[in-house]
Amino acid sequence: MSVLQAADTAEAITAASGSNLALALRVLPQGRRKDMRVFYAFCRQVDDLADEPGLPLEERRAGLRAWREALLRANALPGEPHIASALRRVFARHSVPLEWALEVIRGCEMDLEGMRYRTWGELRGYCYCVASAVGLVSARIFGGTGCELYAEELGLALQMTNILRDSAEDFAVSGRVYFPADELAQFGVEPGEWVSGEPKGWKALMAFQVGRARGHYAAATAALPVSERRVMVAAEIMRKVYETLLDRMENDGFQVWKQAYRLSRRRKVWLAVSVFAKTLLRR
Repeated sequence: MSVLQAADTAEAITAASGSNLALALRVLPQGRRKDMRVFYAFCRQVDDLADEPGLPLEERRAGLRAWREALLRANALPGEPHIASALRRVFARHSVPLEWALEVIRGCEMDLEGMRYRTWGELRGYCYCVASAVGLVSARIFGGTGCELYAEELGLALQMTNILRDSAEDFAVSGRVYFPADELAQFGVEPGEWVSGEPKGWKALMAFQVGRARGHYAAATAALPVSERRVMVAAEIMRKVYETLLDRMENDGFQVWKQAYRLSRRRKVWLAVSVFAKTLLRR
């Protein structure tokens, strides 16, 4: 695939996703924005492999293996995954450690196997793969230096917010539970009870999870070097959008059995502009 074809494909995937990241990327310089679109397209493709119920399980496993093999190669081979060669160039250009991308694939493989998590330690390992590792790669492409702790903590916070938002859908569609089993037991909540209504102990469980998420947001904020605020503005937009979403869910009592929590595009644009303006003023 040519460089121009890869760029077009990555841009189409990013635009079609409607994700919060697609909005945040608009503040990046053009070259870094294009590279982030390639990386996001990779994340989208491997995540879709894990979540596509229409594909047989072995085909999805093979697809993730093909991605791992493509990243480990120096040169393109016929039949390798779409945009793989462009992704290798992005990683080389920004000195991205390969193990971070391999962790993303590992997280998708964990989803593929439908794993449940006994403790926060186990779930944190999953969150590191699917969110913190993504943040580490992104921070490097943004041009950040010394932002590894910030990226790791912000990834955990964002993923916890995603878990809370998608908890009913995750169980209803695929039977996945992203709450630690020992914490469900602690608050007397059975797996999946939250799909049909509010279980006893739900509010206490949610308060506990919110406290954890807010702790990681605070840790990320504290870990961001002052000198890196400008280059990490896209990540800070993500932080603001997801913290606002967390506030909205908390104020509404996390009624995930009847409410799909999203922020309007207008609200997200306003948050992005406000973060960008404050960053410029600080500078």
